[in-house]
Amino acid sequence: MNYDVSNEMFQLAVQLVNQSNRNIFLTGKAGTGKTTFLKYIKENCQKQMAVVAPTGVAAINAGGVTIHSFFNLPFSPFIPESGGQGFSENSPTINRQSLVSRLRFNNDKKKVFQQLELLVIDEISMVRCDTLDAIDTVLRFIRKRPMEKFGGVQLLFIGDMLQLPPVIKEQEWGLLSEYYNGQYFFDSKVLQEDPPVYIEFNKIYRQSDEQFISLLNQVRNNELDEEGIRILESRFQPNFQRSKQDGYIVLTTHNEKAREKNAKELSNLENKLFSYEAEIQDEFSDRAYPADEILHLKVGAQVMFIKNDSADKGKRFFNGDRTLACYSR
Repeated sequence: MNYDVSNEMFQLAVQLVNQSNRNIFLTGKAGTGKTTFLKYIKENCQKQMAVVAPTGVAAINAGGVTIHSFFNLPFSPFIPESGGQGFSENSPTINRQSLVSRLRFNNDKKKVFQQLELLVIDEISMVRCDTLDAIDTVLRFIRKRPMEKFGGVQLLFIGDMLQLPPVIKEQEWGLLSEYYNGQYFFDSKVLQEDPPVYIEFNKIYRQSDEQFISLLNQVRNNELDEEGIRILESRFQPNFQRSKQDGYIVLTTHNEKAREKNAKELSNLENKLFSYEAEIQDEFSDRAYPADEILHLKVGAQVMFIKNDSADKGKRFFNGDRTLACYSR
């Protein structure tokens, strides 16, 4: 892979990761090289590192695991205080005392925590404030460094705050709002006390059309001018009708709408239905599944991959690649 090591901000970020213990927030628009930077760090950093992400899909794409599985966190809202009763599966919240009382790590996992020097959290825009304080609590306890933030581990946060926000239910925020000013990771208690170094990548590598880049930035910043509106309206086709297998992707705002659309399109195919059940290893929460536990397909169904194929298998597909389902013995 080619890395733009001549980029000044890229070099600054590399130096901060490799030569300091400062926590870092690396951000930038889509296509500015955040994922490329993560791959570079994984290949060129000598520190003992772990990579986590808030969802199964994000974890797969980052080459890591989910936050909740790595730290053995419950999905209950975390209250940043001590005291109270021990952990209960029926409790609406969990606090510092009840969190550490339920931790169950074997010796190998404890060794991983003890040797950990750099923790990378990808897609940080989706991480809730209380989750970061829970991570801080676990690291201080397991590493036996109660007075050091994150138990002395360096944190690298990677993500774009104008992309997906944290998922938090109204009832959960009702419990957390007493302790936090906002829902994002930077609203956590641990980062309010010691904010990370801020680095923003500005150069867009994914697109080369300057007009298109300008339009993307206008939409991103809610600063559409008359020319931007004219360009968007020129692409609007009010009488557009889809045809079979035209390859277009339908964008929706909620997972449930996507599931309904997929189920409807699948039912319209007359071919035989095949079902494939996922293989689940170790403890893996159903809330972190990257795909459906039972995948239903028919020949001719449009399929999108959510993981890159490995290099040793020829890189036959990549995350976001699309194909049509087929059947062979």
